[in-house]
Formats: sequence, structure tokens, C-alpha cells
Amino acid sequence: MLALTPGPDNLFVLVQSVQRGARVGLAVVLGLCLGLVVHTSAVALGLAALLATMPLAFTLLQWCGAAYLGWLAWQALRPRPLHLSAAPSPHSAAPTPVALARMVRRGMLMNLSNPKVLVFFLAFLPQFADPAQGSITTQILLLGLVFMLASLPVFGAIACFSGGFGALLQRHTRATVWLDRMAGLVFLGLALRLLGTDLPSTSPSR
Repeated sequence: MLALTPGPDNLFVLVQSVQRGARVGLAVVLGLCLGLVVHTSAVALGLAALLATMPLAFTLLQWCGAAYLGWLAWQALRPRPLHLSAAPSPHSAAPTPVALARMVRRGMLMNLSNPKVLVFFLAFLPQFADPAQGSITTQILLLGLVFMLASLPVFGAIACFSGGFGALLQRHTRATVWLDRMAGLVFLGLALRLLGTDLPSTSPSR
């Protein structure tokens, strides 16, 4: 249910897939899942608890994430030079391994630059760990893996469906321009949303 809930990661996958195709979207999905691995490891090792007690570190990470999203918004919204406007659609050619690796990195940065995900994991995962069942660290890592495996097919489906839809729209020049504008506004909205979030409480809900 958490994976299905609309959020920044879902929107990020959708926009990148519509703009650049399903394969690029799947590369972003891989990057997001790698980010989840890092978040889970941070919770298991106690680093997330340390961040939760340091508002300045949370704010700095928050601003870094917003700046990155703002840069992506600028890349999407800025006017294209004429020679780029006439270039083939990103959907018309297979992305190179270098381009896919770049999108994996982009997805990972998107996930890691959102400190709210880290603090959410800190509050969420330990509620399902039981000291009587063995190592808490191992249990946290396994729970994070389960969360990632639940997110992978959901994000993958979003990438495939929105990539196919984007391929249809990219056949029209005007639609391409509006796709870029939509992507820029989404990135800008995510940046503002990130800046508007406070350090969440890590107290378990009952």
C-alpha cells in the first residue's frame, strides 16, 4: 500500500518515463531502489537516529535536495535551441549504457536527497522488528529489502505504462514542449514540497 501511495518517487518515475521512455524510467527505478538500500542501511546502523537529532543536518540535506530538483526543473523549462528542438525524440533511439547509468545516478540522488524518507524509515521499520527474533540490524535490513521488492514492481509498472504513453505524445512537437513544461513544474513542485516539510517525529504510531 505504501508503494502504491502517490509520492515524490512515483511522480519522478512517471515524468522521466514520459519524457525519455520506459527504459530510462526503469533505470531511474533502479536508482531509487538503490537509494532505499542506503536509507535502510543507515537505519540499521543507527545513522538515521543521529540525523533525526540534528535539525541542521536535516535542513542542509533538505536544501541540497531542493536545489537538485530546482536544477532539474530549470533543465526542463529552459527554451531549447533550434538544433535541439529538431532532434529526434528520446523515445526513437535506444539509450546508451552511459545515459542509463546517468539516470540510475539521478534516481539514487533523488531518493537520497530527501531526508524525510530516511526519517520515515527510522520511524517505520523498527516497529516490525522483534528483539526476541534475533539481531535487530539483520531484521531492519530484511524489512528494507522487502520494502524495496514491494516498490520495484509498482515503480516498474509506472515506468512501462507512462513510457508507452510518452512515446505517443512525443510524435507531436507541441506535445513535446508541453511535456517539458509539465516535467519542469513537477520538479519545481517537488522542490517546494521538500522545503516545506519539517523534521518529522520518529515516535512510533499506535
